[in-house]
Amino acid sequence: MLWKCRQTVFQLGPKPLIMGILNVTPDSFSDGGKYLHPDQALEQAAIMIHEGADIIDVGGESTRPGATAVTTEEELARTVPVIQALVKQHPNIPISIDTYKATVADQAVHAGASIINDVGAALWGDGMLEVLQKNQVGYICMHTQGRPQDMQKNPTYSDVVADVLSFLSERKSALLSAGIAQERLAFDVGIGFGKTLEHNIELIRQAEKMRPLERPLLWGLSRKSFISKLLNTSAQDRLVGGLAAYAKLLSNPSPQIWRVHDVAAHAQLIRMWAAL
Repeated sequence: MLWKCRQTVFQLGPKPLIMGILNVTPDSFSDGGKYLHPDQALEQAAIMIHEGADIIDVGGESTRPGATAVTTEEELARTVPVIQALVKQHPNIPISIDTYKATVADQAVHAGASIINDVGAALWGDGMLEVLQKNQVGYICMHTQGRPQDMQKNPTYSDVVADVLSFLSERKSALLSAGIAQERLAFDVGIGFGKTLEHNIELIRQAEKMRPLERPLLWGLSRKSFISKLLNTSAQDRLVGGLAAYAKLLSNPSPQIWRVHDVAAHAQLIRMWAAL
């Protein structure tokens, strides 16, 4: 399956792509503040690329449960200089901008980003469709119930798998109707975004039911709180549980993108699985 992201065209098969997370924020749930300075961000990106990252995903606003929104100006100040430097230093590695703001997406693309990773599914404000229409970038459309400030208060579904599939199918139709080519689209079920532990488990367990989308699926399981809730571990001890959840997804033949913090560990998992 092809995924067209500006100048990069991925040929996705059974081996997942690895998207390394680079949060240039002070308050992200796992690594907030570690890479806020551009030099720290560039050093971490170089490490992830060396470890096997296929994509670097730059985020300038935390969307963890309860997070406070930041201004467009602050998000641009955090992300654009890092994207410009990454494109210069690693011209062969596609850069993704993790944002729901059209202005940030537009300027990030102008700075060299090849992918827009949008938790708002082009619904959290105006202008995202226009950005997509004028730029041939890849687009990741995510499901969430509610906004970060309230999404975990009481998430409710009649059937979480069917409801998420219905939402993403509707968004796919809207994007196609707006003239966005199917080959540019990927989708994300939104693990941890307006979902209980049980909802997250069901979405992973029944991942194959997302196949009607006929597009790559991005899975963001890395260091998520559902791992600690299930295994009764600390927030710092979620790697093994996350690896197990990703290993389960390898039984699903649909093309996948894994968004992760610990690139080396997930790359080793994929290599061992491929060898076996």
